[in-house]
Amino acid sequence: MAESDNHHFDLQGKRVWVAGHSGMVGSALTRRLQSEGCELLEVTHEELDLTRQLETEEWMASARPDAIFIAAAKVGGIIANSTYPAEFLYDNTMIAMNIIHSAHRLGVQKLLWLGSSCIFPKFADQPIQESSLLTGALEPTNEAYAVAKIAGLKLAEAYAREYGQNFLTAMPTSLYGPNDNFDPQNSHVLPALIRKMHEAKVSGSPTVVVWGTGTPKREFLHVDDLADACVFVMEKYVGPEFINIGSGHEISIHDAAILIAKIVDYDGSIIFDASRPDGTPRKLVDPTRLQSMGWRPSIDLETGLSDLYMRWQQSMLTPNNIAPTATAAR
Repeated sequence: MAESDNHHFDLQGKRVWVAGHSGMVGSALTRRLQSEGCELLEVTHEELDLTRQLETEEWMASARPDAIFIAAAKVGGIIANSTYPAEFLYDNTMIAMNIIHSAHRLGVQKLLWLGSSCIFPKFADQPIQESSLLTGALEPTNEAYAVAKIAGLKLAEAYAREYGQNFLTAMPTSLYGPNDNFDPQNSHVLPALIRKMHEAKVSGSPTVVVWGTGTPKREFLHVDDLADACVFVMEKYVGPEFINIGSGHEISIHDAAILIAKIVDYDGSIIFDASRPDGTPRKLVDPTRLQSMGWRPSIDLETGLSDLYMRWQQSMLTPNNIAPTATAAR
């Protein structure tokens, strides 16, 4: 349910910690929060390993945040998730347990845990409502990551229900945008396609091979829209039920590849390799709960992808500015 005006949570003047501030989501949140009049707390992964309980507890006790956005995560695409399930499960579960538990002990005023739409059953009814959680089997290729995200969601919900903590979870759909990961082994589908198309264009390759049949559909949300939605949720929403954040629109991988070829100006052939895994057939979240409160995204897919391609081209001119790899997201 939406918060009443009497329960509006004002970020102005608060000490706010964005855990994972250097990653794609965290950096977007940091940019968005700069206009909220709050004090932003920062700590690097080199200074604090969030998978270590004592380190996390000690830093949080010293920093004393009033509000926390947990964007820290080990992330990656199908290849990374399939290759490193132990790391994805351990790292992401420990990040959740350590921060949420410490926030409870310290009496943090409000906390927002960021999940992922991969937590929903592989064959959930579309669009996916919040009530679909745990009603079916997960997609095997990212099961470890999903289980960790569900654990964080359930811990935040448990502290809310048992102790009255103002802890809640936002469930974003597939994201893209500034500071996205273009690593060939760990990137998600949109930056992976941009890189493939660009390199084929530069090399003069007549074909680009895309994994899968191209038929799965995905919903994509620009990370700056997500950041705006997270601030909106932090200020106006009371859980403990989690809330979906999405655009409400989906596109097939085939059509996304065609769109990216247009943006990159690649005129070769696109071949879909059906021997490779497709992943979940559809993954469209139902944003009704959030939209009923008055929030809508503002960045359309073509505009957002064009900007992402331009930013990536610029980053290649300065190698030290290339987007972080999967393990740097904390």
